[in-house]
Amino acid sequence: MTDGIRVEAPARLHFGLIDLRGDLGRRFGGLGAALQQPRVIIEARTASKVKAFGPEAARVARLARRFIRHHGLKQGAEIHVRQVIPRHVGLGSGTQLALAVARALAQLHGIESDPTGLALAVGRAERSAVGTWLFHQGGFVLEGGRRRGDGAAAPLLFHQPLPQNWRCVVAIPLVPRGLSGGSEELAFRKLSPPSAQRVGKIARLTLMAALPALVEQDLQTFGRAITEIQKHVGDCFKEVQGGRFAHRKVASLIRELGRSGAYGVGQSSWGPAVFALAREDEHADNLAAIARKKMDSGGVVHITGFDNAGARWSSV
Repeated sequence: MTDGIRVEAPARLHFGLIDLRGDLGRRFGGLGAALQQPRVIIEARTASKVKAFGPEAARVARLARRFIRHHGLKQGAEIHVRQVIPRHVGLGSGTQLALAVARALAQLHGIESDPTGLALAVGRAERSAVGTWLFHQGGFVLEGGRRRGDGAAAPLLFHQPLPQNWRCVVAIPLVPRGLSGGSEELAFRKLSPPSAQRVGKIARLTLMAALPALVEQDLQTFGRAITEIQKHVGDCFKEVQGGRFAHRKVASLIRELGRSGAYGVGQSSWGPAVFALAREDEHADNLAAIARKKMDSGGVVHITGFDNAGARWSSV
């Protein structure tokens, strides 16, 4: 047990769900990568009651109380939120914040807990476990989907660090935020199962193109595979998104960045965050300038590397 703890966790890209059919006994499955920026940073100390300060304070307090109830703890915590990931833009803000709170409280109260245990305590990984595994170790992950009727988080199948010279441009246009909470649940209930052919194509692109290219550090092939995966995944969600991507401006930005030399492009999760893969800083700078011009100052652009460490914590 310690008096104070600081936790940092990276944002994440969600490249897509693999199997929305679920006719083999598992549903969803997914792949994604952790980013160096933006990040969530919190500091916590033991206290008699739960108190939270800073951005997302009310949400953090709810998460802390949920964790405390789950473990039957008698003490609370005082939590200061120093930095957050933008909400509902597709960068994993909810999962990373929830897991950061869970990790801080676990450290404060001397609770041994693995990533899936942390997720269970704060109600995450109920569909995709991509964010949970990226919180744990960063890099690139592939998870294997959830068994029907099983409350366990999806298992980690593959993890690989990303090359240090690869860059990612993240552009967030000023359009409606992505789905979350009840709206997300309703969207999944409304979705029609995709064809076995489409699901097979996503799986084949993942296993036979994206993964070996990543191991071989072949950005061109990896990026091309991710772009194709994005097209098929986007088409699975057309009936609830109104198109392959979340908004016409998102689609237009993806096309522009693809034409302008990005190695891979797409929409992270429900969006509207758009990602473009680059090699080295100069390439990323050029793509970021194109994104800013396309959005006409009506959005935010980050240039970032990939985070191969995941969440980290230290005493304060």
